[in-house]
Amino acid sequence: MATRRSLLRLLTRGLVPHAPQPLAPASIAARTLTSLPRPLAPRAAASLRLFPPRCHFATRSSDDEGDDEEHYEDEEDGSGDEWGEDDEETPAAKPPSGKTEEEKLAEANEIGYKVVGPLGADEKPFKPYEPVFAVVQIGSHQFKVSNGDSIFTERLKFCDVNDKLVLNRVLMLGSQAQTIIGRPILTDATVHAVVEEHALDAKVIIFKKKRRKNYRRTRGHRQELTKLRITNIEGIDKSFIQQEGTDKPESAAVAA
Repeated sequence: MATRRSLLRLLTRGLVPHAPQPLAPASIAARTLTSLPRPLAPRAAASLRLFPPRCHFATRSSDDEGDDEEHYEDEEDGSGDEWGEDDEETPAAKPPSGKTEEEKLAEANEIGYKVVGPLGADEKPFKPYEPVFAVVQIGSHQFKVSNGDSIFTERLKFCDVNDKLVLNRVLMLGSQAQTIIGRPILTDATVHAVVEEHALDAKVIIFKKKRRKNYRRTRGHRQELTKLRITNIEGIDKSFIQQEGTDKPESAAVAA
């Protein structure tokens, strides 16, 4: 519309001769200056100086074109890596723990246990109840256990389910006949156990609040536990158990 209005103004002023054939709108703007039969009037020339025609030229140089070509080449090279066509690398293996067997044994000994090995399919470590108890220390906790009892401790390292353990930190042994107290540990006493499972304790909610500060935080925690089954207690005389077993029938016969 703007080009038509400018053309009509020029035609009314007599600057451009009237063409008998109609021209296309795109060719009108291109031929307005080239088809002038006589020089422009001073007023028209001043208007052209004040408002020059708008021209859009490409300002990209040859160097920029080369850079763009290199950039496209880099993108093409990287497209194969993105889709995984040229990438055949295997995932990196996880780094080892960095502890030797001696270090693992020393750390387990500090906690208070020793891993013997996995439980065999034909083994029957569980025995009938014996009236003997022991006080053992595992980590920072102490437990009073007897044959056949199950206890929950904090997660023990370097052991799996069905592994046999030896609890070597025995603080006290007791029975109906005698009581032995360590100073602080009994070196000749041992307690045998089997790892039954690794489980999680019940969730504990930790809630923090600061009044008038718009501060509230709620967190939950589940402690990792290891369930142990006590199989045998060694280091105390158990001869009285057999004597009790032999005396019971006699006493029953006398009472009858």
